[in-house]
Amino acid sequence: MTAIYLIGLREGLEITLVVSILVAFLVKSDRGHLLKFVWAGVAAAVLLSVGFAALLEAGAATLTFEQQELFEACASFAAVIFVTWMIFWMRRMARRMAAELRGRLEEAIQVGAWAIAGMAFLAVVREGLETSILFYAAAQGTKDSAEPLIGISLGLLTAVVLGWLLYASAVRINLTRFFTWTGALLVLVAAGIFKYGVHDLQESGVLPGINTHAYDVTGVLPPDAWYAELLRGMFNITPQPTVLETVAWLGYGIPVLVLFLLPLLKKDPKPAAEPAGAATSA
Repeated sequence: MTAIYLIGLREGLEITLVVSILVAFLVKSDRGHLLKFVWAGVAAAVLLSVGFAALLEAGAATLTFEQQELFEACASFAAVIFVTWMIFWMRRMARRMAAELRGRLEEAIQVGAWAIAGMAFLAVVREGLETSILFYAAAQGTKDSAEPLIGISLGLLTAVVLGWLLYASAVRINLTRFFTWTGALLVLVAAGIFKYGVHDLQESGVLPGINTHAYDVTGVLPPDAWYAELLRGMFNITPQPTVLETVAWLGYGIPVLVLFLLPLLKKDPKPAAEPAGAATSA
């Protein structure tokens, strides 16, 4: 549930930031009468995203065991692609997101009211569909069907509260730093999802080695212990993984994490001080 909460928080905050920037721009430019079109686009994007998540779940329920494992493997790999692209994109765009969105909204206003709804829809639906795929893939590793819904709901709720506080200027956080560290955590979450995908391929018979374990630390990490459950749920670190699962986790997690954090490691140890609240000036 912790991993799914993190996904909901990270994705939800991106969505709330996008919406708050659009709303703030309209309010500050005395165009509050156009807000209804923004909310119409946001509502349509949310409905499509929820419907897509339900379609994923319903489609998987009609498959045979082997087909379901293959379907879940494909969903896992798609989720890994999405989350990898997302964290690198947000690292690059965090500082200039507001200016870009404002420019697009100004162009949409010139076209017409429904162009505003379309712009808001497109800005939110990408994150919504991405969240649906990540949620479905991450939920495959849970034993309790209620935990994924609780985790994603709490994450999205937290994001909405943070987004509202940012909009109201009640709090100010360094968004660049926030997206950097949550991005690093999501790399490890994605490594676990990639491992799920490999395991599903082994379960379906596409890949061999389902009974060939890399190591067995059940004596140190008993499966029923709370910390073992936390590691499994958050990063899919299990006490008895197969060789291919271990190779998949390390083969994705280590190089991607290094590439993601490389700009931080290359920074001048004494950079110029960033103006207070610069990352939240959007």
